[in-house]
Amino acid sequence: MSWLETLRTGGRAILTHRLRSSLTVLGILIGIAAVMLTVGLGEGAQQQVNAEVSSLGSNLLVVSPGSATSTTGVRGGLGSASTLTVQDADALASHVVAPDIAAVAPTVSRSEPLVAGTSTWTTTVVGTTPAWLGVRARTVAEGRFLSAQDVRSGAAVTVLAPTTAQELFGPRDPVGRTVDVNGMPLTVVGVLTSAGSSATSNLDDQAIVPITTAATSIFGGVNRDQVQQILLEATSPSTLSAAYQEADAELLALHGITTPAAADFTISSQQQLLSTASSVDRTLTVLLGGIAAISLLVGGIGVMNIMLVSVAERVREIGLRKALGATPALIRKQFLVEASLLGLVGGVLGVALGVVGSVALPPLVHDPIALSATATAASIGVAVVLGVAFGVYPASRAARLAPIDALRSE
Repeated sequence: MSWLETLRTGGRAILTHRLRSSLTVLGILIGIAAVMLTVGLGEGAQQQVNAEVSSLGSNLLVVSPGSATSTTGVRGGLGSASTLTVQDADALASHVVAPDIAAVAPTVSRSEPLVAGTSTWTTTVVGTTPAWLGVRARTVAEGRFLSAQDVRSGAAVTVLAPTTAQELFGPRDPVGRTVDVNGMPLTVVGVLTSAGSSATSNLDDQAIVPITTAATSIFGGVNRDQVQQILLEATSPSTLSAAYQEADAELLALHGITTPAAADFTISSQQQLLSTASSVDRTLTVLLGGIAAISLLVGGIGVMNIMLVSVAERVREIGLRKALGATPALIRKQFLVEASLLGLVGGVLGVALGVVGSVALPPLVHDPIALSATATAASIGVAVVLGVAFGVYPASRAARLAPIDALRSE
């Protein structure tokens, strides 16, 4: 019997029992779709994390103050101390001290209300230097960014992120207009391009001002040289570790700390954040994929069940085929083809359901679902293999039937 004839016979056998075959296919369909969507959800989460981390800046190191201890002995969290200064940032910007650090941007920030005419909008005011633009991988959509002269003179200027500009000025061009912050009028000299949101903040809702202007005219305070963070950009991904070591050694020396464990600052990298977040996403993906794979196992058991029932119902047919010269290998092939067809149909329909789900579910769950062509093709292959694997025993059982015993069965 040719393969074409075997396929035609297998298809007829499946169509003869449509309801039973449909229920078996349904088990595989649900299993394939569940695995595709859960793995796609995990992949989408990893891609989202990668995009968010990349939007914060490339080759980025973030230096934060250590923890502060109150007079009553209560310790604050990391970043609560005031141990970083503009002088620290200037020292790290020296290519002699830190040759693997390409740019340094000290920052101070605070939430402040901005007033433009009759519009008021509370946003994060960030005081920094011109290097911030490159360190944070941002670009200017209109106007210009802060200049070194703005920082030296403490100029009353600001650059707005797009959401902030929209809330204050609507459709009007904000460049050249004035906003008031803490009673101080600032001239808008530029608008940033959109960067979306990170895990902790809306990058499109900020007002950037010179760090000297923020310290002296907007935020004030006793020590106006203190900064909340120092952002460092390594010269390349391969020098990120070297930049880390250089920054750590220089800050320890500047702060007079001889024991690294007693450092009053912390340095974190984007790779650390990415590695941690990706590790969590991979764990969840494996966990959810494992749970979904159980439904695939149930679908495989369904294939075995229907094939065993089919063997039991077709004993006389098997006996007749053997009496007419069919070999055990041919009988085995016939039942394996039927099991493969059930797996193939279930796989194709499961992939179709998975694709539809990847389009329909993200707006409902507010998370992206990433499906790859390779994973989709592999899903169909898994479904066929599943059908074959769970069809081997029934097919072998059919092939072992003795012709005389099969013909005598009622």
